[in-house]
Amino acid sequence: MQVTMRQMLEAGVHFGHQTRFWNPKMAPYIFGHRNKIHIVNLEKTVVMFNDALKEVRKISAKKGNILFVATKRQAREIIREEAMRAGSPFVDHRWLGGMLTNFKTVQLSIKRLKELEAMIEDGSIEKVSKKEGLVLRRELEKLERSLGGIKDMQGLPSAIFVIDVGYQKGTVTEAQKLGIPVIGVVDTNHSPLGVDYIIPGNDDSSQAIRLYARGVADAILEGREQALNDLTEQVAEKAA
Repeated sequence: MQVTMRQMLEAGVHFGHQTRFWNPKMAPYIFGHRNKIHIVNLEKTVVMFNDALKEVRKISAKKGNILFVATKRQAREIIREEAMRAGSPFVDHRWLGGMLTNFKTVQLSIKRLKELEAMIEDGSIEKVSKKEGLVLRRELEKLERSLGGIKDMQGLPSAIFVIDVGYQKGTVTEAQKLGIPVIGVVDTNHSPLGVDYIIPGNDDSSQAIRLYARGVADAILEGREQALNDLTEQVAEKAA
């Protein structure tokens, strides 16, 4: 499914930041300005976003996984919801340095998270002292908040989808080091450098954030469905 310019207009994707905060590297994607606010050229955004979604479908059809990342307040809940709907990993609380570049260490923390979850599930946490139980529950809460969204991620992601590349600069830098493609929403006050699939547009409006996240989640589901259909056809051909 493609996203239309009308949907983008309704979501306020075209409203950039105040002109005095602009990043000149975003000049090719700016249409003009109104009341000291930059206006994003949606004719470019609609093409670039749909190109990004095409890549997401392709990755998903090949059984790749897309990591959703948005830790700023107005994006957290939306990102979590859409990533979960697509059965994708996500980071919605705080980006911990080394989450990608030091993934082996992160996996040890995930292992600990799963151990604590198992203790609660099988009731063994009740066998320790009340004080120790409280400490363990707090540890679990902290780990769940930081790593809960990636606890089922077996290895590094095939690509990363980021809302607000300025806010998630650490994420983009780590992905670049590892050669992981970045699909990123870039507002007029940030640099698009390091982003492989640029989506020029508003990164603050919850409506715009919902549009981007829903589009990516839909593309992931469509890619999986396509792979399943292809497999069914292959099986049918062999049986014929």
